Amino acid sequence: MLKLTNEGATITLAQQSKGATDGMFWFAFALLIGAVAVAMAMSVLPERLAIAALGLLVVGSFVFNRRRGQRNKLAQQQINAGILEVHQGGFVHRLAGKANNVQLQADDGINVVQNSLQIVDSGGAQKYHITGFESDKEAQVMQAVLQGQQFTKRHANIKMQDN
Repeated sequence: MLKLTNEGATITLAQQSKGATDGMFWFAFALLIGAVAVAMAMSVLPERLAIAALGLLVVGSFVFNRRRGQRNKLAQQQINAGILEVHQGGFVHRLAGKANNVQLQADDGINVVQNSLQIVDSGGAQKYHITGFESDKEAQVMQAVLQGQQFTKRHANIKMQDN
């Protein structure tokens, strides 16, 4: 859904987000299993082996969190749900109570490709890929607002009508 505002546009992406808590659930489950295993190891094994088991649990938690953080960073580049508040030169992505403010560089490229919007840096590397628009027109309006084109509400309504 597209709404024009005085500053730009507000776009609600149609696609629903995947379960954001799935990774946290599996981390908590693995941590619980590891803690039970370490507790059993401490009661059965000698001190040195029990301390080694505890160390393995700590190292395993660290590695798991690090990998999950890298995946989350990549997932932030793929936007397919939430609300986009678009203004000239940037946008705010709101999803699940979190807001991510994105400011584009002057040399970033903005392309509309098959009902999606791609933002690439000057070297051609993809920075953001936004999908979930209800129509190609929403992606085109977002591109126009990011590039600094101004719409009056009357002009936008005429432009947005499908024949």
